[in-house]
Amino acid sequence: MNRRNTSTHPAAAPSALLGDIRSLIEAARQRAASAVNSELTMLYWRIGQRIETQVLDGRRGAYGKQVLPTLAAQLVKDYGSGFAEKNLRRMVQFSHAFPDEQILVSLLRQLSWTHFIALIPLKDMLQRDYYAQMACAERWSVRTLRERINSMLYERTALSQKPDETVAKELAALRDAQRMSPTLLMRDPYILDFLGLQDSWQESDLEAAIIREMESFLLELGAGFSFVARQKRIQIDDEDFHLDLLFYNRKLRRLVAVELKLGEFKPAYKGQMELYLRWLDQHEREPQEASPLGIILCTGKKREQIELLELHKSGIHVAEYLTHLPPRTVLIARLQQATERARWQIEQRHPDESA
Repeated sequence: MNRRNTSTHPAAAPSALLGDIRSLIEAARQRAASAVNSELTMLYWRIGQRIETQVLDGRRGAYGKQVLPTLAAQLVKDYGSGFAEKNLRRMVQFSHAFPDEQILVSLLRQLSWTHFIALIPLKDMLQRDYYAQMACAERWSVRTLRERINSMLYERTALSQKPDETVAKELAALRDAQRMSPTLLMRDPYILDFLGLQDSWQESDLEAAIIREMESFLLELGAGFSFVARQKRIQIDDEDFHLDLLFYNRKLRRLVAVELKLGEFKPAYKGQMELYLRWLDQHEREPQEASPLGIILCTGKKREQIELLELHKSGIHVAEYLTHLPPRTVLIARLQQATERARWQIEQRHPDESA
């Protein structure tokens, strides 16, 4: 006898349909959270501006000191602790740090209020703009942004050693046209403390450690890098040469050759890298790509040799690498000296522009 199924349990939903609906819900939640974050961040900026112009400007300093605690107490009573006096002061700092509303609106598409909290303490406007633009371009989490700031990424870029006007133009191109330049990515020194190298090692050990820790190495190289080859074979006149590492950068749309060296930079390295770059340009570069770039990583370099060789004209960047992170004070002093030297060199080459 046939028995009718009297079970009250609902039939299982098709897995594909369930997955689609879950994706729709999650996407809607993310959009809603992003919209709320943008509105709140814009609110904080407007509050900061109003307090600055109506309470804390130079003409009302004493008045502001009296009014702000009272204002904060009333707002906390009405809207909660998020509007305590210290938070109101942070909103004022926020409006100071990002005075251009149009630029702020463009940043809000990618950055949260917590991102801005990490950016506000940075005193230098160009430094702050660099981290904001790169955080948007590379979609950094707040944790990554803090790590980049702590590792002095901006100070280690080739960009930071340029005149302020050049820095501003490069950042504007990144913001307005999403155009990434090599100076935004190239850095000096590269910090490779994640490799775990001991006191004594060879070039082969360095290369093997990089391959082993490729994910961390790509993060240190910067945005858009992908690994292509190790010991890339280059055959010229029946003679074999081997390039240590070859990468591709999708933001720059070009190949990037990397040579690893122990000890200080030697002028002969220039000819070797130029040979590799010209071969790559002829045999590996696609029609829509820009000419390949080269990075020579050394444990040291002499500034005058680098300047006289004019390596930038060949698309070659020479940088030191550190296998152990030095104390922050040592790194700051080192980077300040490098920046001053680079800017002095630019002034010598273009005295009229620096006047």
